[in-house]
Amino acid sequence: MLAFNTASLLGQDGNPNTMSVMINGKEYTCEPHRIKISAYGYITGNAINPDASLRIWLGSFDGKDLNEPGSYLVIGEDENYKKNEEINSAYATGKYKGIAYVKYVIETKSPRMEYHVGESKYNGETIDVVNAADGFQEVTFNVTLEGSMWKEKTSATAFGGLNRLTNKLEDKAVTGATGYEQNIDPEGAGYKKQPTLDTIKLTDGKVKIKM
Repeated sequence: MLAFNTASLLGQDGNPNTMSVMINGKEYTCEPHRIKISAYGYITGNAINPDASLRIWLGSFDGKDLNEPGSYLVIGEDENYKKNEEINSAYATGKYKGIAYVKYVIETKSPRMEYHVGESKYNGETIDVVNAADGFQEVTFNVTLEGSMWKEKTSATAFGGLNRLTNKLEDKAVTGATGYEQNIDPEGAGYKKQPTLDTIKLTDGKVKIKM
């Protein structure tokens, strides 16, 4: 449903936006932006050294972008939520404006050799959105992600050679210069997901972003 490809940027001159969240007990702060990836719009907050990205998608129950105040039920990217009885029962209560998906990626071996990735799953958690009078949207959340480790495939390293290394360094430079992530997601990009899973906890998450 939600493909992560090259992002287009939505202009926010003089960005006054803020994002803060505790990730497994460690503070993560940055200036978030709104971006467009294919047909979907995201709130994304990025950092460098190490490269990291936290993305939030808000949508209606039929899978379309939604940017309205309310409570959003957190689901997983690959969950067939329309056929999930538990999700449907929760949504049928009328308490939720829509659904949400969260993905966190952090570089664990530079230059972008290994990553730790966290993705939301349905477990009854929510993201709450309020449109403030000052023209900003305020987003709050506490979300548990399913974590996985990703390593660059030996074949990708070997066949990519110097060009692949150069591209990764250029991508890191773009992220550092602009604040927007550039090709950070390892999925489908020459990396292999490792079998061991863990948990990434996002707590006290707060985003303030221009509407």
